[in-house]
Amino acid sequence: MPLPPATFLAIIAVVLIFLFLLWSSIKVLREYERGVVFRLGRLIGAKGPGIFFLIPIVDRMVKVDLRTFVIDVPSQDAITRDNVPVKVNAVVYARAFDPNKAVTQIENYTYGTSMMSQTTLRSVIGHAVLDELLAEREKVNKRLQEIIDMATDPWGIKVSAVEVKDVVIPEGMYRAMARQAEAERERRARVIMAEAEAQAAEKLSEAAKVLNTDPITLRYLQTMLEVAAEKNVTILFPIEMLRFFQPSSRTEEKK
Repeated sequence: MPLPPATFLAIIAVVLIFLFLLWSSIKVLREYERGVVFRLGRLIGAKGPGIFFLIPIVDRMVKVDLRTFVIDVPSQDAITRDNVPVKVNAVVYARAFDPNKAVTQIENYTYGTSMMSQTTLRSVIGHAVLDELLAEREKVNKRLQEIIDMATDPWGIKVSAVEVKDVVIPEGMYRAMARQAEAERERRARVIMAEAEAQAAEKLSEAAKVLNTDPITLRYLQTMLEVAAEKNVTILFPIEMLRFFQPSSRTEEKK
């Protein structure tokens, strides 16, 4: 005896509802995903990866990505410890290591990490001098990473690295730094010249002892050679005149 149309449609509806509930209860997560399950509002825990089942209507799942996410911290205006206004931006690399905390301890862990990075960046720059910020950037990066990681640890977020990208300083500071670098190079050049003169004087003194003459004479002869080489000329200097510069000759003339 054939079923009435109404009964047949009711059976089809029940079967479709059952298949829908069965389909909605089956969850498949990738290797880098976890599903934080709530049962009637209470935390059950994280599940996955792979396939698992949820109780329809009773269980709710929040998916969490465990891969490292990148936050581009926008440029922040700050003043260094030596009162130099700068604009600094950075990049933060972080990941969720505890899916349960990442869902229950903060509403949006990506946004929260971004805001924490901005405030920490301004704070750290305010405690650093300009030379440290420019020359010791690794030290600043390490300090930023430690502070941000400590702040986000209760959220189940691990900050693996922070990199300061650009440091923009006023145009006047670039000119001042160029003058400072030029003065430093000039100072080093003068120190090197002074050391060279000291070494030359020492060598001339040793040579004077060997040649039985005084260092002033040798210095005079060396200067003449340098002038001749610079002007590309030849200076004739009779060898007999060397006797005049010898100490013994000058002593005899005085007698």
